[in-house]
Amino acid sequence: MTTLGIYFATNRAHEGADRWHPKRYGRSFSQDGVENLRFGWVEVDVAQDAIDRCVAAATSSGPGDGNALAKLLTKAAASARIDAYEETLDPNRSETAQQKAKLGSKAMFRDLQKEMLRRCDALLYVHGFNVSWEEAVGSALALQVMLNRDGIGDPEQQAAVVLFTWPSDGLALPFVSYKSDRTEAKASGYAFARGLLKVRDHLATLADRAGGRACPQDLHLLCHSMGNYVLQNALERIRAFTAGTAMPRLFENVFLCAPDVDSDVLEPGKPMGDLHELARGVTVYHNRNDTALHVSDYTKGNPARLGGDGASRAGLLPDKVQQIDCSGIVSGLVQHSYYLDGRVNADILLSLDDVAVDGEGRTRTRLAGPGVRWTMR
Repeated sequence: MTTLGIYFATNRAHEGADRWHPKRYGRSFSQDGVENLRFGWVEVDVAQDAIDRCVAAATSSGPGDGNALAKLLTKAAASARIDAYEETLDPNRSETAQQKAKLGSKAMFRDLQKEMLRRCDALLYVHGFNVSWEEAVGSALALQVMLNRDGIGDPEQQAAVVLFTWPSDGLALPFVSYKSDRTEAKASGYAFARGLLKVRDHLATLADRAGGRACPQDLHLLCHSMGNYVLQNALERIRAFTAGTAMPRLFENVFLCAPDVDSDVLEPGKPMGDLHELARGVTVYHNRNDTALHVSDYTKGNPARLGGDGASRAGLLPDKVQQIDCSGIVSGLVQHSYYLDGRVNADILLSLDDVAVDGEGRTRTRLAGPGVRWTMR
């Protein structure tokens, strides 16, 4: 058996008598409030040969079946061991006014920084619609395994996935669950922003102490499906708590995978029009055959989704925002979680390794016309 683990942050309510070692996290918001966050570490035991079979399995987009791996690890997450960082904090007073306050966020950031100093990037992952606690853990662990598989990218460079999980229903009720998750995603965006602001302040403190850049490794963000709507609402809160007119630079790369947001959302003046300020580069992975987004379009009354045909007016986007059409290499019934599989996952990994957009190992073709657009081949 092999033990796999990841760091996590959540605004879900814990289940079980011990809040620092809960049985799991549920479908409701934390009892301490929508924006209350718990930080911790979760680990599972799984057979190494089963992991190896998934990593080696063929998919329509190449070797590496991350979706099968996520299902395997979701089952393992049913008996996961959860250790939340303990806190001592008066919720009725400002954190800065409590000299003896013990914050779980600071404890996790310290531990994560130790890993990053050992040639390890960190990737913050936000899942989408209709995802239980176990499925969130399973997907995050699968992403971490896939990004660290042999034969892809720099063998000396590793990636640690940090999961942000919000109370997505996980009930698979097409109409009720979607509307509920949409509401909870908006509220969770404010909780996610609170976490990102903590990251901003932590990085600023480290940089001040180091007289410059605090860590040689990079921080990245990957949002899947409705997780992009969580990010959209987080931006609103970050703007409100940011001095000046520019957003803070927090990430090296931001990956928007099958984004369940409006197709014009990245245009200037739109809700995510300044997202590019948060990172060196923003990459949108989209698939016109994404069944889950078709459901979002036609049964939920949403406008065209960014994760379907991409941005509606690519010429209005900054050059640091690139779009990658994965339609030609993705197959299956749903075609929604393709970021975990084959060449799409490998493309994400090459970006983490700072490989040029047209560099060795990429399987992209640049498209003519407005904007920075590619198709996977």
